[in-house]
Amino acid sequence: MLTGEAEMITDIERREIEEEIKKAPTKKAAVIDVLKVLQKHRRWVPDAALEQASDMLGMTPAEVDSIATFFSLIYRRPVGKHVILVCDSVSCWLVGYEDVKQHLMEKLGISLGETTKDGRFTLLPSACLGVCEEAPAMMIDDDLYTNLTLSIVDEILQKY
Repeated sequence: MLTGEAEMITDIERREIEEEIKKAPTKKAAVIDVLKVLQKHRRWVPDAALEQASDMLGMTPAEVDSIATFFSLIYRRPVGKHVILVCDSVSCWLVGYEDVKQHLMEKLGISLGETTKDGRFTLLPSACLGVCEEAPAMMIDDDLYTNLTLSIVDEILQKY
């Protein structure tokens, strides 16, 4: 179901997708890299673009969507300018995840899974950021922050 011209794959995206497909041993093996191309240009993967990409990969839209929704870093709906992933692993939970999560929600005025009204931040949980020895942790875009306290969270948010 095509929902608008703005969601159609652009020529630039098409070329990048074709390059990713060429690098892979099979078309289907390139699916994650193709989704990353779409997200790099749009910040998320809309239905129409996913459908077109599935044609290029020789897959059904349902197959591509099932892969896209399995990976937490592929976004199937619009996200804010900055995505905050707050780690909710056992390690982070034991040393302050709840306080950090609550502080972020209050500071931003949103709950997990929501985007601020100004479109600046989306707050999402993450099962693991891989830094258990430096918990609690969060990631904003590609920047990892560890050993969080509420005052450190405030300082970090000011950067964005």
